[in-house]
Amino acid sequence: MSGTEHTKDTARVVAGLKAAVHNPNVSGEAKENALKRLEEMGQSADTITPTQSKATRSAAAEAHEKNVLRGYKAATSNPHVSEEAKQHAREVLEAAGIQRKLDTHSEEEHQHRVLAGYKAAIHNPNVSAAAKQHAREYLAESGITNLD
Repeated sequence: MSGTEHTKDTARVVAGLKAAVHNPNVSGEAKENALKRLEEMGQSADTITPTQSKATRSAAAEAHEKNVLRGYKAATSNPHVSEEAKQHAREVLEAAGIQRKLDTHSEEEHQHRVLAGYKAAIHNPNVSAAAKQHAREYLAESGITNLD
C-alpha cells in the first residue's frame, strides 16, 4: 500500500457477519464464529435496529422495520393485547424514536365522535340500508333524535 492504512467500515463488517449467520450455505461452525464476533462487537444477529446507519440498510430491511413498528403501534390500541404487551410495545416505539399520544381524549369526547360517525353513516350514499338502520337505532338508544 502507498502509506495509507486500510481500515474496515464497522457497519459493513456487521452486515457481512449478519449475512453469514442467515446464509443457509454457511457452515454451522462459521455461523457460530460470526455470532461470537457480533456479540464481541455489541451487536446481535437480529434484524437491523433503528440506531444503525441508514446507509447500511437495504430497502427491504427498512420496509420490514417499518412494518414491525406499525405492528407495535397497532398493539398499543388493540383491546385483545394484554397491558404487559402494550407496555412492551410502547417501550419499543419509544426506543425507535416514535412518540405516540395515547388516550389523548376523554371518554365523553370519544362517545361524541362515535355518535358523529353514526350520523355521517346515515347520510353517506355508500352505506347499506341495513347499516343506516343500525346507525338510526344506535342513535335513538343514545337519545339522539336530530339526525341532520
